[in-house]
Amino acid sequence: MTSLLVVIGLLGLLLLGVPVGFALAFTGLVGLMTIVGFDSALSVLSTTPLSTTNGFELIAVPLFILMAEFVIVSGIADRMFKAITIWVGRLPGGLAVATALAGAGFGAISGSSTAAAAALSSTSIPAMRRAGYDVKFASGVVAVSGTLAMLIPPSIALVLYGIIVEVNIASLLIGGVIPGIIVTLAIIATIYVLMARDPSIAPVARSWPMREKVRALRAIGPMLLLLLCVTGSIYLGIATPTEAAGLGAFGAFLIAAAFRTLTLKTTWGALARAVRATCMIFMIIIGAHIFGYVLTLGQITPQFVDWITGLDVSPYVVMAGIIAFYLVMGCFMDQMAILILTVPVMVPAITSLGFDPVWFGVLVVVAAEVGMITPPLGMNIFVVSRYAERPLSEIFRGVAPHVVSHIIVLALLVAFPQLVLWLPGTTQ
Repeated sequence: MTSLLVVIGLLGLLLLGVPVGFALAFTGLVGLMTIVGFDSALSVLSTTPLSTTNGFELIAVPLFILMAEFVIVSGIADRMFKAITIWVGRLPGGLAVATALAGAGFGAISGSSTAAAAALSSTSIPAMRRAGYDVKFASGVVAVSGTLAMLIPPSIALVLYGIIVEVNIASLLIGGVIPGIIVTLAIIATIYVLMARDPSIAPVARSWPMREKVRALRAIGPMLLLLLCVTGSIYLGIATPTEAAGLGAFGAFLIAAAFRTLTLKTTWGALARAVRATCMIFMIIIGAHIFGYVLTLGQITPQFVDWITGLDVSPYVVMAGIIAFYLVMGCFMDQMAILILTVPVMVPAITSLGFDPVWFGVLVVVAAEVGMITPPLGMNIFVVSRYAERPLSEIFRGVAPHVVSHIIVLALLVAFPQLVLWLPGTTQ
């Protein structure tokens, strides 16, 4: 009963707008005081912050965030978008396709969805506006393309999932590669479906001579370098994810310095933003661990596992229900909070049904991508709205078709688990 009241209290605080980490910590502390007493609860509070954040794997989180910030400072996203535009811009909807491909490329050197959305918004939306693209259509493409950074390695969400579940982080990151490609193709397919219905939303842009195309490839060089430093080193087993994060952050710093965009002001700004984002994530982790004690003492996890395994339905029906739960929760809660709060309960249940935790982790992140572009808390929508200077409702309508395509991709990944598991299996 106490655990149920604590969960209700948590939802109430979240609805009131209390920051997720503080809401988790406060309700967890109150629940602990009720169950084990004041002194024991304070003991947990005094030891949890250090014990939960004092891990080698967690170093990857601030380093990946810092890498994303230096990437933004360097202007790689702008150069990458222009280079891809030169190659595909003459196609129908070429600028929209270039945005999707740039989102995938930025995701491969970033790991932060909102950072990707911001970088793409400042570059892609003005270009598509100048070319006469429909603003609602263009904004939707930018918002959904930014979500690719959550899935394509290096993915901060997958790193956190691996730490929570204690599965191989390298396998998780590599497992996100093929689904990331599939999601990118789904975005492009959705673009062409929308254009088939109304060709006027995306006019044909100019073509470029081959000389310009070859010259544009130079802009992709820094991206390939970072990709080699991060994903390549993880896949080849040369570096752990944490070491790869360090290589990536240092590589992004060197590229920003080489492009002469690195000043004292921009460096300080990148460091400050990385620290703020890291503190937010770590506070959520600390709060979730305190809240997790209440769930453990209340026997919530074993009771949930017993209930799931006792259901007289196919395991895939249960999985469909779990995915639907994540899709709905993503509309109302921060994606990191959902991940940290629910995964310790969900993973024992899905493994008891015979599902692979690496596969499930990628599914959860794809579902979280949908949460980044659905009302009322789709963070990428707010980022794009600020740059596009358009109302949120219009941008929500622009991403609606992409939500449908994401759900189709989820169904595909459920039906064919090897789309996730094959590539990690080649590294073992």
